Amino acid sequence: MLGLGTLARKVFGTPNDRKVKSVRPIVAKINALEPEFAALTDEQIIAKTAEFRERIAKGESLDDLLPEAFANCREAAKRALGLRAFDVQLMGGIFLHQGNIAEMKTGEGKTLVATFPAYLNALPGKGVHVVTVNDYLARRDAEWMSKVYGALGLTTGVVVPQQPDAEKRVAYKADITYATNNELGFDYLRDNMKGSIEEMAQRGHFFAIVDEVDSILVDEARTPLIISGPSQDRSELYVAVDKLIPSLNPEHYKVDEKTRVVTYTEEGNEEIEQLLQKAGILPENQSLYDPESTTIVHHVTQALRAHTLFHKDQQYIVRNDEVMLIDEFTGRMMVGRRLSDGLHQAIEAKEGVKIQPENTTLASITFQNYFRLYEKLSGMTGTAATEAEEFAEIYNLGVVEVPTNRPVQRKDEHDQVFRTAREKYEGIVKEIKEAHAKGQPILVGTTSIEKSEILSDLLKKEGIPHNVLNARQHEQEAKIVAEAGRLGAVTIATNMAGRGTDIQLGGSVEMKVLEAIAADPHLHPDEVRARIEAEHAEEKDKVKDAGGLFVLATERHESRRIDNQLRGRSGRQGDPGRSVFFLSLEDDLMRIFGSERLDKVLSTLGMKEGESIVHPWVNKSLEKAQAKVEGRNFDIRKQLLKFDDVMNDQRKAIFGQRLDIMRAEDLSEIVADMRDQVIDDLVDLHMPPKSYADSWDAAGLAASLREHLNLDLPVASWAAEEGVDQDVIRERVTEAADKMMAEKLEAFGPETMRSIEKQLLLQTIDGKWREHLLRLEHLRSVVGFRGYAQRDPLNEYKTEAFQLFESMLNSLRSEVTQKLAQVRPLTAEEQQQMMAQLIAQQQAMQRAQAPQPQPEPAMAGDAEPAGTRLAGFDESDPATWGNPGRNDPCPCGSGQKFKHCHGKLV
Repeated sequence: MLGLGTLARKVFGTPNDRKVKSVRPIVAKINALEPEFAALTDEQIIAKTAEFRERIAKGESLDDLLPEAFANCREAAKRALGLRAFDVQLMGGIFLHQGNIAEMKTGEGKTLVATFPAYLNALPGKGVHVVTVNDYLARRDAEWMSKVYGALGLTTGVVVPQQPDAEKRVAYKADITYATNNELGFDYLRDNMKGSIEEMAQRGHFFAIVDEVDSILVDEARTPLIISGPSQDRSELYVAVDKLIPSLNPEHYKVDEKTRVVTYTEEGNEEIEQLLQKAGILPENQSLYDPESTTIVHHVTQALRAHTLFHKDQQYIVRNDEVMLIDEFTGRMMVGRRLSDGLHQAIEAKEGVKIQPENTTLASITFQNYFRLYEKLSGMTGTAATEAEEFAEIYNLGVVEVPTNRPVQRKDEHDQVFRTAREKYEGIVKEIKEAHAKGQPILVGTTSIEKSEILSDLLKKEGIPHNVLNARQHEQEAKIVAEAGRLGAVTIATNMAGRGTDIQLGGSVEMKVLEAIAADPHLHPDEVRARIEAEHAEEKDKVKDAGGLFVLATERHESRRIDNQLRGRSGRQGDPGRSVFFLSLEDDLMRIFGSERLDKVLSTLGMKEGESIVHPWVNKSLEKAQAKVEGRNFDIRKQLLKFDDVMNDQRKAIFGQRLDIMRAEDLSEIVADMRDQVIDDLVDLHMPPKSYADSWDAAGLAASLREHLNLDLPVASWAAEEGVDQDVIRERVTEAADKMMAEKLEAFGPETMRSIEKQLLLQTIDGKWREHLLRLEHLRSVVGFRGYAQRDPLNEYKTEAFQLFESMLNSLRSEVTQKLAQVRPLTAEEQQQMMAQLIAQQQAMQRAQAPQPQPEPAMAGDAEPAGTRLAGFDESDPATWGNPGRNDPCPCGSGQKFKHCHGKLV
C-alpha cells in the first residue's frame, strides 16, 4: 500500500518537478522568439541591449525582459561560440535569475548557463560578479565567455591575485566581472582600509552567480578570510617546544578524531611541565596552571595538535621551504592561506622550515557574511541537494535540480567492503587491470596525496601506465584531466582535483589540436583540426564500447556530496559509464563510525582473505554515518556564523562610517559633535549632574581639558563664582574649544583643515578597529569556559562584544578630539629645521645607496626619477600645496611620497 507522501508525489509530482514545470512556459516563449532574433544583424543584437536598458530606465522589470534578453543572448552565443543553448540550459539560467541554486550534472554546460542571467542582470548597469573556485577558471571562463558578452555590447573583467590596483578597478567597473571567492572577499576588506573613494575597487554587491556553489558557500565557509600584519617573532619558542613533543607517549594525551580535538591527560600535564622546566622554558617555581604560563600552555597545545592532527601530504605539503595547506575537498594547494592562532608556526617548527612570524588581524570576514552582502545571490553545482537545508537557512537560497539534456546511463554499483586496507588495495589493482585490459578509461579517486602515491607504486609494479593528479601536479591539472577519457587511460586524482574541466570520452579535441600545432607550427590549423576530429570520433566509439569512463573511488568521504561529485565525472551528456567505491574497515570514516559492528558481522559470515562484502545495507549505514558528520560540520559552521554575526553588525557600522567620511566634503560637523561629546563626558565625570559645587573636582577637570583639548582654562575660578552650575562651565569650555578650532581653521585654510580632519578620522578609526578585533579574538578564545558556569557563551560574547564596541567608540571620539586639538601649523623656523633635516636624510640615503664601481656601466633608466615642483609652491604656506593624496609625490619636487615629506607637517 502506498504511503500518503508517495501517493501525493505520484499525483502532483515532487516540489522539484513543480518548479521545473513552472518555467517551461518561459522556455517556450524564448524558443518562439528564436527566428526573430536569428534574423537580426550583429549590430542589431548590440542595439537590442541598448533598447533593453532604455526600457528598464522607463520602469520595465527584469522579469518582463527575460524572454527577449535570453533569446538575444542565445543568438549571440550561437554566433560567438557556435553553441546553441539547450532548453535545460535556459531553464538553469531562469532559476539562477530567480536567486536559486541550479543543480546541474557534470558536462551540462554550466559555464554557458551563467551567461543568460549574467546578461539580464547586467542591464541595469550595477555590475554582476561570476564567482569561480580558482584563478585558472576565472581567467578561462572570462576569456571564453567575453566573446558572448562582446557580441551583446557588454564589457567583461577578470580579477586575479597580485593584480595592479588600477587594473582591478577597471575589472570591477565592467558589466560582468569574473573572480575567485577569495579575491572578492579580500578586495572587500582591502577597500574598507583605503583612504579615499577613488582608491576603492568594488562598486557594490548587486548580483552574484557562484560556480561550484557547494565548495565555496559550504566547504570553505568554515575558514574566515583574514588580512593580517606581522606581530612579534617567537620562532625560537616554537622550535624549543616542538623538540619536546616526540618525548610524549600516547598515554600523555587523548585524540578525538571525530571532533579533531587533542588534550593532555593529567599524566601528560605533569610530563610536559617537567620537560619544559628541564629545557628552561618554564621557570622552576612556576606551574602550567599559573596565569603567567598562558602563552606557554598555548604553545605546547598547538605543538601537540601539529604532531597528532596534521600530517604531511594529507593536510599540507612542504614546498620551497614553505608549509602549504591543502584543501581537503578539492586537493588543491591553498596559496596564501595560513592556519591561525600559531598552529601554522607549530607545523613549520615540526617540519624544520623557516617559521613565518605570527600575524595580528587587520580585517576579517566569513564567506557567509560576505556573500550575504549581495542583493541577489545564485549558484550552480553538480551536487547541492544534500546541503539544501544549509543553503536555505544561511543564505535563503532554494535548490532546484535541473533535468539533464540526455538521460544518465551511468551504472552506480554497491560499495565493496574489505576487512583490511591491504586487501582493499589488492582488490583495486585487480579491478584496474581488468578494466585497463579492455581499454576502459579509469579515474581513481583517493582522499590524500600519500594514498595516491601508495596506489601509484602498486600500479608501477604491475606495469600499468597512469597519471597522478594531486596538489604536487597542480600545474598540469588541465592537461591530465583532458587526457583522462582516452582509451586505456588510468588517472589517479586526489579529492576531485580535476573540477572545472570536463573529462571527455576519447580525450579533449582542443588539447590534441594545441599539442599537434606546438609540435609542428608549419601545419595548417584547420587541416589539423579536421584530421584530429576524425581520429577522436573513432577513439570515442571505442571508449563507449569499452563501457565509458569507470570511476573507482578508494574511500568514502566525510560528505556524500564529495562522493557524488566524483561519481558525476562519469556519464556526462548521456555517455555510458560506471562507478564503484572500494572500502576497508581501516578507512578513517569506517574506523571512526561503527566499524566494530561491521567487523563482527564479517567475522560471523566467515569471510576469506581478499573477499569483500557487497550489500545495500552497507551503503545505507555508511550514508547515515556521512549524514551525521555533515550535520556536525553544519553545526560548526552555524556556530562560527553566530559569533561572526555579532562582529558583522559592528563591521558594517564601522565600514559604513568610513564610507560616509570618505564621501563627505566637510567633516567639521562630525568633528564638532565628537568634541562636544568629549566635553560633556569630562564635565560629567569631574562635576557630576545634581552634585554640589563643593564636591566638584575643578583641578581634575582643568588637567583633563589640558590633556584632551589642549586648553588651559581657569576652571577653579569659574567654579568659585556665585550661581555657576555645570551647564555654564560646559558652555564656557565649548566656547573656548570652538574658538581654538576657528583659529586653526584660519591658520591652515579650509581645504587643508578638511584634509587633516579626514585623514585623522580614518587613521584613528582603522587603528581602533584593529585593536577591537584583537580584543574580540581574545574574548572568543576564553568565552567558551563560561559554559562551565552554566552561562551561554554566545550571549556572554554578544554582551561583552557590545560593551567593547561602545568603549571603542568612546575612545575614538576622545582620540580624534585630542589629536585635532594638538595639530598646529609649524612656524617658519620649525619648517626650515624640518626641511634641513629632510635634506640631510636624503643626502645620507643617497650616499648609502651610491653605486659601487661596476665592471659594466649601469643601464639607462635605473635612477630614481626626480619629482616635479608644483607651480607657486611655497614652503611656509600649505594653502599653495594643492591637495595631494598621502601616497602621491610631494608637490615640493623632492620625489618622495607626500606622507614622507611635507605631509609630515600636517
